[in-house]
Amino acid sequence: MTQQQLQHLYWRAGFGIHPKSNVTLSKHRASVVEALFESSKAFTSLNIDLSYLDGIKPIDLKNFPELAREINQKGVKKILEFNVAWVKRLVNPSELLRERMTLFWANHFVCRERNPLYAEQYNNTLRYFALGDFRDFVKAISKEAAMLRYLNGKQNKKARPNENFARELMELFTLGEGQYSEKDIKECARAFTGYNHDFGGNFVHKENHHDNNSKLFFNHIGNYDGDDIIDIILENKQCAAYISDKIYRYFVNPKPNKKHINAMTEVFFKDYNIENLMRFVFLSDWFYDEVNMGSKIKSPIEYLVGLTNTVPVTFESERDLFKIQKILGQTLLDPPNVAGWKGDKAWIDANTIMIRLKLPSVILNNALIASGEHDEFKKKFMTKHKGRLPFKTTPDWTTFLENFEAVSTEELQDYIIQGAINKGTADYLQTLSKVSKREYCVQLMSLPEYQMC
Repeated sequence: MTQQQLQHLYWRAGFGIHPKSNVTLSKHRASVVEALFESSKAFTSLNIDLSYLDGIKPIDLKNFPELAREINQKGVKKILEFNVAWVKRLVNPSELLRERMTLFWANHFVCRERNPLYAEQYNNTLRYFALGDFRDFVKAISKEAAMLRYLNGKQNKKARPNENFARELMELFTLGEGQYSEKDIKECARAFTGYNHDFGGNFVHKENHHDNNSKLFFNHIGNYDGDDIIDIILENKQCAAYISDKIYRYFVNPKPNKKHINAMTEVFFKDYNIENLMRFVFLSDWFYDEVNMGSKIKSPIEYLVGLTNTVPVTFESERDLFKIQKILGQTLLDPPNVAGWKGDKAWIDANTIMIRLKLPSVILNNALIASGEHDEFKKKFMTKHKGRLPFKTTPDWTTFLENFEAVSTEELQDYIIQGAINKGTADYLQTLSKVSKREYCVQLMSLPEYQMC
């Protein structure tokens, strides 16, 4: 593999790679890809301290309003704590590809949950199944307390079926728009009646709320439950095509290639094994085509995690990690709606591009690049913080220099920037001083091209 191909792989399967790591990797594609999967076979759950919930029972919250308020207030802080813990896990993952896949699935099986226990359970279900069997994955998601609450599964009873989950199961999670009828939604909802959970977030099937009559779903007739419905959905090759299309747009190129997506569909439809599908993608020659390198606009999380992977940074206040997500438009655990973030060009507008271009200087140099009077960064931060810098950070330049020791300052752009650099930018780079590798790194990260991966 070439240096550019290796970087491309690691920006899609992870959040970049530095030269010091490169030298330990084989140059054979199959070996490099296999090492990625081997290192992600393990599952390490992400947990925060929720001991304040120990011994609490539903009746306690009902009988003691002050306790209920205290639990809710702590819950808000714990969601923030879990958000920060997730970002830190992405920066220092124990299983790189599994964590990258978890981030992808979080914007596929979209869910917003304010109870930190249920949010943690849901996040770890995404992580556990991230490279596993998609069939089992969908069934597990349908029984998660967070999803049951988010899409009103608890209110889905035989006397009054709630169709929210049934609709999103087909439209967003498995088939896509226009692949089902209103009758299919109604019959699907009936199959999922009785789905519930206990106070600890464990799935409970309430038989007295389940509709035991026959359902007619996609020309199949039977006394189906939710698992049966999912099995029927996955019999439709459209499901494999829909998921393959989403994975292609996320991991390969936002502009779909029907030929390549069709090839992925054939692989995925055989057994719905996510690991097999991803291995096929990463081993394919077309994955490494130049048209795919640097073709993606980094999401705010990709941007933030990638930056801190290149130059390790310690934030004096971990809440700043949360602030940065918020101003860039992607706060983990807080999706805008059940469809999730649109991604690609939706990440960038006139305001966020200016903030992105200035953040490297703020985070890594504790300084601001000169800006105009009406600059969005000043409006959002400098005025609010009375002229003080909004973030206090300690960049680890020593580790950066160690990781890039074998790379000359002139070559640094080949490692920091993914994809092609336009002529105007190339001419601009020629004018910059390259005496300091550290300063040149910040300048490279402040380019529009750095927004791509």
